[in-house]
Amino acid sequence: MAIPRTQPSAYPAILSYGFRPFFLLGSLQAGVAILLWLPLYYGKLATLSLFLPVDWHIHELLFGYLTAVITGFLLTAIPNWTGRLPVQDFRLLMLVSLWMAGRVAVFFSQETGWLLSAAIDCSFLLAVVIAAATEIIAGRNWRNLKVLLPVATLLAANVLFHIEAHYVGMSDASRRLGLGAVVILVMVIGGRIIPSFTRNWLVREKPGRLPTPFGRFDIGTIALSAAGLAAWTIFPDAKGTGVLLITGAVFNATRLARWAGSRTLSEPLLVILHIAFVFVPVGLLLAGLSTFAPETIHMAAGIHALAVGAIACMTLAVMTRATFGHTGRELKASGGTCAVFVAIVMAAILRVAASMAPSFAMLLHVSALLWVAAFVGYAVQFGGMLMRPRLHARGKDAP
Repeated sequence: MAIPRTQPSAYPAILSYGFRPFFLLGSLQAGVAILLWLPLYYGKLATLSLFLPVDWHIHELLFGYLTAVITGFLLTAIPNWTGRLPVQDFRLLMLVSLWMAGRVAVFFSQETGWLLSAAIDCSFLLAVVIAAATEIIAGRNWRNLKVLLPVATLLAANVLFHIEAHYVGMSDASRRLGLGAVVILVMVIGGRIIPSFTRNWLVREKPGRLPTPFGRFDIGTIALSAAGLAAWTIFPDAKGTGVLLITGAVFNATRLARWAGSRTLSEPLLVILHIAFVFVPVGLLLAGLSTFAPETIHMAAGIHALAVGAIACMTLAVMTRATFGHTGRELKASGGTCAVFVAIVMAAILRVAASMAPSFAMLLHVSALLWVAAFVGYAVQFGGMLMRPRLHARGKDAP
């Protein structure tokens, strides 16, 4: 569906569409959070947060950078689903301000107190769910309301995170619930856009075997995976949980094999989507195996395969493609874009390796630097596009 018109506005271009501020701020947050993480981890730096350093690290990736990217995606996709004008200008500025207030409140929660910090932080996702639901309902686009279920679950996980951190001393089930919600979102959205984008490109450029479209097998796989991730949230060490996760890994690997990814190797903007999804079955498999052999395969390996592999790679892939398309540019990856993709994939591989071999600290350090390079690299390359008007609105000679 064509991108809807935006209303004439006196606000800057960055507030004309949801992807613009949230992709830029999310990428910068991702880079800064990891730049701070290693000094925090080694005790060389301290926040004014009531969270333990590891909880601040987890929270600001799950409920900081990720919520920004998810919001940017939703606010950009919903107008295409409904045909309505996008959330922009003052309404968008209010959402951006809420997100930024949450980052400040969490970082300085020793000053604000845990309850006020939690209220400010959690109000952002609540506002996003309300705004997205309002637009979907107003557009009578009922079938896409289900996309908000993982987002609402992420909101619940954030509330639980603050409660656990305050009353228990550190997060536990909430971190797995939040991660699982985003993984399900990757399965749902990825399961629609990867075969669709791949099909469109193959029909035009490389006729032959095409991806299998989204169907009952995909629905069953997502349901099975959701059951496994729910069990993992509550019973992370149970053998039954491990069986569900491993079975989910097999079914998701089968899904991926049906999408003709091997035929997209010459198109970086497509192949990165397939590579990102590879980490879904890998992460589920490692998480499942850790319940049977925790002394050999630490749970952190599965967590980071899902978080750094599936989620971070998928978010950068989607952010890049959406930025090109929605700013009026050709869908063509430059050398710098390919470098961002290589950096985040290598960051994921090395982070999983670091979890498997924690004595090799260099793996962790290099992974962190590659993560920062990927997200800061995105911000540097695409920041100008995000802050300037769409090309056709500026004329053909616009840079």
